[in-house]
Amino acid sequence: MPAPLLYVSARPQRDAADAEYASFLSGMRLGPEALARHDLVREALPADAFERFSGFVVGGSPFNVTDPASAKSEAQLRLESDLEKIAAAAAESRTAALFTCYGIGIVTRLLGGSVTREHPEPTGATEIELTADGRTDALLGDLALRFAALTAHKEGAADVPPGAVLLATNDGCPVQAYRVGERLYATQFHPESTPRAFTERMAVYRDGGYFPAKDYDVIAARVLRASVTEPPRLLEAFADRFAA
Repeated sequence: MPAPLLYVSARPQRDAADAEYASFLSGMRLGPEALARHDLVREALPADAFERFSGFVVGGSPFNVTDPASAKSEAQLRLESDLEKIAAAAAESRTAALFTCYGIGIVTRLLGGSVTREHPEPTGATEIELTADGRTDALLGDLALRFAALTAHKEGAADVPPGAVLLATNDGCPVQAYRVGERLYATQFHPESTPRAFTERMAVYRDGGYFPAKDYDVIAARVLRASVTEPPRLLEAFADRFAA
């Protein structure tokens, strides 16, 4: 039997992708038989993906949507095209999808919105607040009104793109989560990672420009002290609602 949901990796680093997949499994409370995985960096999206899977979860990436096309590899350009196919299908309610971090830029661009580097957030925990629409949303509505989530990004949505409903925000990066229709979700924050897993990912991207490499120990200690309880509940709600 095909898996009902598919984790789509956009990370070239295999160890980071492995750990991210494990975090999604844990957050969604699913086993590998219920959440398959696909390495979109190395393999194109299968032609029958929308028939085989009832929904998709898209992880983060060191790639940036705002990088000029001339600076992107063929693999990144193909990956972005495949991610747009998933987003378009979910926007049309032909599947369900949750895009995280890097993925929110893919969805925003597809919808005709602007992706900017004006709202980066430092590596670590930040406070997220639900909007009025977020408080009544099928996935986010049961979360605390304000909660801590883990972030590390260089770009984000400049504003809510056309056709989207803003669900969560904060001062540093106003577009933290939105919904399109009833089956497409995008978050700027990472809903899947625990503080421990996040520090391990930080080690992989220590020289990636997200934070000064010399400050790793200080930032990691701060992350480990963070209480991040609500974001995984979003993942569990997505799995409960969309896993076949």
